[in-house]
Amino acid sequence: MIDYKEIAASVKEYLESHRDEMILFLKELVTMETPSNEISTQHKILDFLKMKFETMGFWAFHVPGKNTGGYLYARPSNRDKSLPLQLLIGHCDTVWPTDTIKQMPLAYKDGKMRGPGIYDMKAGLTQIVFALMAIRAMSLPMKMMPIVLINSDEEIGSRESTNAIKRLAKISDRAYILEPPLGLDGKLKTARKGLGRFTITVKGKAAHAGLDPTKGINAIVELSHQVQKLYAMNDFKRGITVNVGMIEGGISPNMVAPKSRAVVDVRVLNKSDGQDITKKIKGLKPYLKDIELYIEGGIGRPPMEKTMRNQQLWKIAKRQGQHLGIELEEATAGGGSDANTTSLFTATLDGLGTPGDGAHATHEYILYNKVIERTALLTLLLITEALNQRL
Repeated sequence: MIDYKEIAASVKEYLESHRDEMILFLKELVTMETPSNEISTQHKILDFLKMKFETMGFWAFHVPGKNTGGYLYARPSNRDKSLPLQLLIGHCDTVWPTDTIKQMPLAYKDGKMRGPGIYDMKAGLTQIVFALMAIRAMSLPMKMMPIVLINSDEEIGSRESTNAIKRLAKISDRAYILEPPLGLDGKLKTARKGLGRFTITVKGKAAHAGLDPTKGINAIVELSHQVQKLYAMNDFKRGITVNVGMIEGGISPNMVAPKSRAVVDVRVLNKSDGQDITKKIKGLKPYLKDIELYIEGGIGRPPMEKTMRNQQLWKIAKRQGQHLGIELEEATAGGGSDANTTSLFTATLDGLGTPGDGAHATHEYILYNKVIERTALLTLLLITEALNQRL
């Protein structure tokens, strides 16, 4: 019988003795600015991480992408094929363009460590490395083999890495996602909304606004009616949100607009609602006579639902948190992550990164004194037994 409380104290002590090394590693990751659309920066950080995993006794391989930096896959070199797999996922890309660090320099003040991408999610990458390092250095018993995937396109939808994530999730007993937790108290994410994108294109008929206005059909006017229909689809009690975030149309002020377009963001809590709202949007009909309406898109990231297996993994995390003196809470996130994908195939727990605030915002930071705590939590989760069931 494993005494997790005793191990928890030892893990915290080990990590505390390596705090300076951990913070130095985190600083190095943050100073490597890695915007999603700059492939060369992604190659640099993935190669850096590859070398780090290799020094830890892992076999690591950088799979290049076509339009992105690709992803890094790593597993222990001396793997035991009889052990079930557990998947760790992180992303190295950020929303920040190169040279943002000049305006958002690395800084430490009032218990906060700041820098572009530090919260979302280079602190999480640091946790993966040092949790695995602690397990190896302390010879902790592992009942499952860890496999790691770090992608470079999560912030732009994981389009190139999703297939790899699916393949690994299908053969894994569980998946841990190192996205930042929710709120300063660090709630773990046990559910996430699904995300959809739809494009509504309206084709009307051009005419001179002064000479022949009645001969035209205004596509902007038509779009305004469609926007009202879309907003009527919001159902906040069910967690369904429909937002028209972008519109464009027309050619010049003195013309009846022959074309208009809107891009719509949709969020849902479950698959059924996703299918329902997709049917409603795809079923929109023109309001004005002789208008052509074209609707494209769908739910790109399916919801991460509160399945029984996900809740089972959450309860394990809650117990392990208590061994560390943490009273963890769970929460539902409005945004999507790679957890939305893994949850379709295996037990998934998200938000295991370091508490802080400011994801995608100029005040982005982590709480300095929480790095050790959350790395210790991940370490304990990695040495727990397999779930061995598909609930």
